[in-house]
Amino acid sequence: MAGLWCHGCYFRKADRRASESAQSLNPVPIPRYLCNGCKRTCSRLPACIAPRRWFDWVMQQLVLLMLLAGNSVRQCHQCSARARSTVRRWRDWLGVRGETFSFWLRSRFPELGRHPDQDAFWCHVMQDTTLMQAMACCDCHTCVP
Repeated sequence: MAGLWCHGCYFRKADRRASESAQSLNPVPIPRYLCNGCKRTCSRLPACIAPRRWFDWVMQQLVLLMLLAGNSVRQCHQCSARARSTVRRWRDWLGVRGETFSFWLRSRFPELGRHPDQDAFWCHVMQDTTLMQAMACCDCHTCVP
């Protein structure tokens, strides 16, 4: 009989803030599951943790909105205190995957409508909802990272 069973948990840092900080989410328990059929384990990240990233969705949304508003990588680096390479990586991630994500979001939420370009679409999405919610919706259809 196949099915998933709880199989403990592991802990992961949700952000780079110090664990003692009142705003820190660290450490977050990530539940693990065991498949009875194949005897493999798997886990599912909570929506607050961005897959394969050190920084939370809120910081990424802030930086992406700054970039979409026309700020340079350097300005975003100075305002957010994130490395230029990190800001570039987030910009490139949205540039490469943005079309796929916008397709899934539009198919699920037709009220997102048509926009002249990807920048206008993402500004609209991030002003209407959070990046975390948008990526959680996309995760049902495609791999987010």
